[in-house]
Amino acid sequence: MADSKELQQIVERVVGQVFDRQLPKLQAELVECVLAEMPQATAGAIQDAGGPSLGSSLGESPSGLVQAVAGIHAGTTQKEILKALLDAGTAYAARVALFVVKAGAASGWQARGLGDDDTIKDFPLDMTVGPAAHAYQNRVAAPANIAEMDPRFVKQFGGPDNEQILVLPLLLKDKVAALLYADGGANGLLDATALEVLVMTTSAWLEVASLRKQAQKELGEQAGAMEAPVAAPVHAVSSFSDPFAAHAPQHAEVMTATAPVAEDVPVTATAVATEPATTTEVPSVASAAAAAAPATDPFAAMSSEDAETHRKAQRFARLLVDEIKLYNQAKVAEGRRNKDLYDRLKDDIDKSRATYQKRYGNTVAAEPDYFQKEVIRSLAEEDVAAMGANFRH
Repeated sequence: MADSKELQQIVERVVGQVFDRQLPKLQAELVECVLAEMPQATAGAIQDAGGPSLGSSLGESPSGLVQAVAGIHAGTTQKEILKALLDAGTAYAARVALFVVKAGAASGWQARGLGDDDTIKDFPLDMTVGPAAHAYQNRVAAPANIAEMDPRFVKQFGGPDNEQILVLPLLLKDKVAALLYADGGANGLLDATALEVLVMTTSAWLEVASLRKQAQKELGEQAGAMEAPVAAPVHAVSSFSDPFAAHAPQHAEVMTATAPVAEDVPVTATAVATEPATTTEVPSVASAAAAAAPATDPFAAMSSEDAETHRKAQRFARLLVDEIKLYNQAKVAEGRRNKDLYDRLKDDIDKSRATYQKRYGNTVAAEPDYFQKEVIRSLAEEDVAAMGANFRH
């Protein structure tokens, strides 16, 4: 039998070959998904290479947005992906900054266009008021006036000439892991639609990168078990690696033991760090919680293939409903107040439902209807009455 080192090399080679074949397909699917969820006119213009520029709706050009998405997909580590997001964002906003969210606090990571970018590191952003609070609590893009922003941020970095800003949440596993701040600086460049697409793309690609790393780890554990079958089994803490888990801002409290543990982090407590070569040790409390997690997994009794289909259906439903909320923020607010959300958003809801059913209506995830559940959970905030009398449920 091959020794441990030889076995590890064999596993690494096989894993590399598998992902080299699969990553182009995953990238193509992500681009297709992003384009499918954009407004019809926008998506059509992007697909038409000879079409006219969309001007303010898509920054400098549709092809530029596609290239920006490709640049994010070119990242192979979490740090590279996040840096690609900031670099791409400069084509659609004069100034951008990324704030890591940990333990209820937001801390600066990197920025573009804010002068000396080192000054943003560990800057404590107030998330209790203004657009930062709105983006964090509601998980939606929050356009605002600079006067609503954290006064300390405005004092240190100033604001755009036209006073218009945007704060976007970067979601990982349905949680806000970071906030992207953007404004038009002196030239007024601020393309909300393009920035939202870039943030959605970054979120999806971070998950792909994390799943790839987790697969490599699990295969390595299996190889170790083959080499030494009497050894105690090693349980993975999570199937998802949080790229911000090890970022502990100086102004934030220590994270709780149940917080996710990262294996690959782009940021240290005080400065940007290189990608670590080793995994983070897991606290015993977190390990115990992770070991108990499968018992609460609603898909634990399913085959791995069926469970993954259900999870994909859930994520796709969230994406569809988030898109409805993004492009109809005023209607959503009015519909919740007047309890007639469905009447105001009928076309969008019915179109998205048809899209969902086309993809998952004939799969094992057809029941329960995750799209319907997400409409009620996210759009109506668990108040079915807010959908109105004409909503079927």
